[in-house]
Amino acid sequence: MPKPVLLIAGAAARSKTVRRLVVGAVAVGLMLTLSLATPLLAVPLMLSGSGATAGGSLVVGEWGYPLAGDYNKGRGFGWHPVEGCAYCSKDHKGYDMDQPCGATVYATGPGRVVRAGPWDSFGNAVEIDHGGGVVTVYGHMQWDSLYVTEGSRVVAGTPLGLEGTTGVSTGCHVHFEIRVDGVPVDPEPFMAALGLPLK
Repeated sequence: MPKPVLLIAGAAARSKTVRRLVVGAVAVGLMLTLSLATPLLAVPLMLSGSGATAGGSLVVGEWGYPLAGDYNKGRGFGWHPVEGCAYCSKDHKGYDMDQPCGATVYATGPGRVVRAGPWDSFGNAVEIDHGGGVVTVYGHMQWDSLYVTEGSRVVAGTPLGLEGTTGVSTGCHVHFEIRVDGVPVDPEPFMAALGLPLK
């Protein structure tokens, strides 16, 4: 290296301003590297099943939500009369969630589809047997929108159909019901125990 360049480099190394600039540049470079690497490090964690998304819905372990992303809560479980609706049940056995009409409805856990299609007040619905006496129901989906049939095996995040307003319904939503040994139970504490709190 020529002597004038060495003199300039030596003088720059002794300068506090130059040292601060070099340290700042290294810090900025490190932050940029970490911000680019963080998503790459997060992918293996997501795929491990802790907070992973499957088919668009959030999945924790083997269970997930019936809708992906934010939703509006309709009627909850229990005594919830609908004002101005004489044909609506007053003792609600599920948990109503809504996004815009046509939103995808997902299986909340692993199991086998035991019903898929028209079903009384549920309209176009899917029922899944998860084993151990646990069954979930997804009601009011659009006609001709189901992606599963009776006997289909599903996991959390498997698309079931599209949100609609079929059967006894006053607007687009999914009626999400959980039954344990044939008895409807409140979905809020059930899902919260799985690390999936509802609104």
